[in-house]
Amino acid sequence: MALFDLPLDELRRYRSASAEPADFDAFWTKTLEESRAHALGARFEPVATGLTSVEVHDVTFAGFGGHPVKGWLVLPAGTAEPVPVVVEFLGYGGGRGLPHTHLLWASAGFAHFVMDTRGQGSGWTNGSTPDPVGSGPACPGYLTKGIEDPHDFYYRRVFTDAVRAVEAARSHPLTDATRTAAVGVSQGGGIALAVGALVPDLAAVAPDVPFLCDFPRATTLTDRDPYREVGNYLRTHRGRSAQAARTLAYFDGVHFAARGRAPALFSAALEDQTCPPSTVFAAFNAYAHEEKRIAVYDFNDHEGGGPHQEATQLAWLPGVLGG
Repeated sequence: MALFDLPLDELRRYRSASAEPADFDAFWTKTLEESRAHALGARFEPVATGLTSVEVHDVTFAGFGGHPVKGWLVLPAGTAEPVPVVVEFLGYGGGRGLPHTHLLWASAGFAHFVMDTRGQGSGWTNGSTPDPVGSGPACPGYLTKGIEDPHDFYYRRVFTDAVRAVEAARSHPLTDATRTAAVGVSQGGGIALAVGALVPDLAAVAPDVPFLCDFPRATTLTDRDPYREVGNYLRTHRGRSAQAARTLAYFDGVHFAARGRAPALFSAALEDQTCPPSTVFAAFNAYAHEEKRIAVYDFNDHEGGGPHQEATQLAWLPGVLGG
């Protein structure tokens, strides 16, 4: 697929037309207050994996509504003092999978907390966390579940789970809460952006080819799922475009980016039709912290930089976290 979006020089200047709701901050403050009425109750149970270089804990904590959310905590073997922690959020349709697939960050000396994504995990890898909340009629997928009202929207629950995941990761005695990073690819990158705004004292954010950004452009530019789920929903629910746009505005990564308070390393791929580069640059250009970088992969689709971006993160993150 050849380049289909704006030229790179225009991407670097591009600004989203997404309208921020007047009560955006109040909405999220109340959401998190309601969630914190439930005890976090983070539990870390050692798991025998046969791995000798890491120690693995099966994690359960209370997310949105007090619902149990699963995760993995992977520590370098023999960790005796608190170490920086990387909290990872996962791509669309995937779950936490098996522990031996999460060795990168512990191999670099960090604690690695992987959050399962509620209701997902039957796509490219398995998950363990149900979503006990139903929704109105929705297009197959997750992007239109509860789209009638921001209070019922699926990602209100996921983003709240993610904030609580950071709190759970920080509650372990061998993690250094002052040196916490949020990372993720695609959907995970969009979640990391939200966490970067909703958790005020992160040390770093690394959203790779992030999903859930610049909804007005994304939902009209690409025919690929997941963004196409919105168009398919509106194709049958005629006349609900304004209602859907209003809901999505509360979850737009552009607005979270405008509240980013930690150094950030983004990535974008110029042939990415799943998360078009203009939508990624919309978030990057809006990102509030002055210390920000974006790696651009000019002939890649949604795989983005893949292992090359991981290598870039491995070079960048220790300097930010002091690990």
